[in-house]
Amino acid sequence: MKQADSKQPETSSGIPVELVYRAEDLAGVDAAYAVGEPGEYPFTRGIQPTMYRGRLWTMRQYAGMGDAEESNKRYKFLLAHGTKGLSVAFDLPTQIGYDSDSPLALGEVGKVGVAIDSIEDMQRLFDGIRLDTISTSMTINATASILLALYVAVAKRTGAKVKGLNGTIQNDILKEYIARGTYIYPVTHAMRLVTDIFAWAADEVPEWNTISISGYHMREAGCTAVQEVAFTLADGMTYVQAAIDAGLEVDAFAPRLSFFFNSHNNLLEEVAKFRAARRMWARIMREHFGAKNPRSWMLRFHTQTAGSTLTAQQPENNIARTTLQALAAVLGGTQSLHTNGFDEALSLPTENAARIALRTQQILAHESGVAQSVDPLAGSFYVESLTNEIERRAEEYLATIARFDLGGKYGMLRAIDQGYVQREIQNAAYGYQQAVDAKEAIVVGVNEFASEQEVAVPIQRIDEALEGRQVERVRAMRLRRDAGVHAAALRRVEDAARGGSNLMPQILNAIESFATVGEIADVMRRVFGEYRESVTV
Repeated sequence: MKQADSKQPETSSGIPVELVYRAEDLAGVDAAYAVGEPGEYPFTRGIQPTMYRGRLWTMRQYAGMGDAEESNKRYKFLLAHGTKGLSVAFDLPTQIGYDSDSPLALGEVGKVGVAIDSIEDMQRLFDGIRLDTISTSMTINATASILLALYVAVAKRTGAKVKGLNGTIQNDILKEYIARGTYIYPVTHAMRLVTDIFAWAADEVPEWNTISISGYHMREAGCTAVQEVAFTLADGMTYVQAAIDAGLEVDAFAPRLSFFFNSHNNLLEEVAKFRAARRMWARIMREHFGAKNPRSWMLRFHTQTAGSTLTAQQPENNIARTTLQALAAVLGGTQSLHTNGFDEALSLPTENAARIALRTQQILAHESGVAQSVDPLAGSFYVESLTNEIERRAEEYLATIARFDLGGKYGMLRAIDQGYVQREIQNAAYGYQQAVDAKEAIVVGVNEFASEQEVAVPIQRIDEALEGRQVERVRAMRLRRDAGVHAAALRRVEDAARGGSNLMPQILNAIESFATVGEIADVMRRVFGEYRESVTV
């Protein structure tokens, strides 16, 4: 019999952890249905029958800094050292639709990612990289439509086969209102841009993942593993419903939906989280939305190790943290993985830190043996119990969110608007910080096992002269372009924004007419307006 224990440990989601788990903990569970087989509904054990025996996960290292040339060098460095996919980090002005010469961009150009203003920058970014032979992920949301159009325009310029382009655009605007903040437009207009991408890409770039529904940033803001599953899937349901309401058939777009999760420190909870999310999404798509295509039921996801767990104190410890988190992602069946550099609590990663992060994945793939069997933890009394409990608690959140909307279709939008989701995350983050302060949660090198003398590590520095050079480039490009063609292209974007036609063809035309990211975003600002956040405490 299980004994109550005032000091009973809990997972990050507050799930009590028993000393021992036995068969009785799974009593009443239909294992054949709940666990099943790899590659079969409900995909608890993975979306492919052979998983990594058939093909390893994509080692996709997130990178971008300074200008296009500097980032291009880092991409070629990573490719030379064995990375299999690119992942682009954009600077803050690019993310929120300002050109590098905007007064609002001052001091931010190239600082947290690469500065991209025009088709010329995008072409420099991928110089010497064949776009139809590489998979590219772009972490961009409010300006996702513009950056996808830039990528397609460069592919056309360089002779790549556009219909063969493979990659992902994050395009997840809801989590920006919840946790990250790089939004531009009011929610209704932002959702229109998302579904315009769904519809356009289905014909123009059919192999492209049109969204990466992201729990990662909510976890970075402090939510628990259960909340990450619940809020991410609630966002996903909102996008699916919006696309259906826009006239799209669910099986026409759902196979290209993808997800993006965090991998945190509690190893077995993270494994269970991934398994629960996969099973829940399969049921949501088949039973709630009536999808018929098995690919529409599959939750395909990218994972990034947890940046919020990295410490500036004793930064070498972050290598161990990242390894643990990467192991959880692999045991949980991720399709692609980014491992953080150990120095990222201090700066963008140096080449040495980036190399170590990539080697961490390669060691897991080729030396650990964990990729040799599909879902090797399946059948563990603890892991299966934890998977079930995460699903149960996440379902409770989904039921609460559904009640925010009387029709049950857009409860997440109202839950965000009323600050419910934000408060839940804030409360979880506050609770964790209290535990750290009280040493109930130990962070090695921070609140325990600290060192009096810290060893300095080299950090990546961005050339301060870069901003001036980037400003000169965009201004020179404006002088060279055909003003009449450019102005006409922007007018067509405005007409499409005011009307009901799909914006993507006109955005692509504007890009090819040398319109800048900021100019296109500004046209839509004039039509749509800008979102103003309500303070939530």
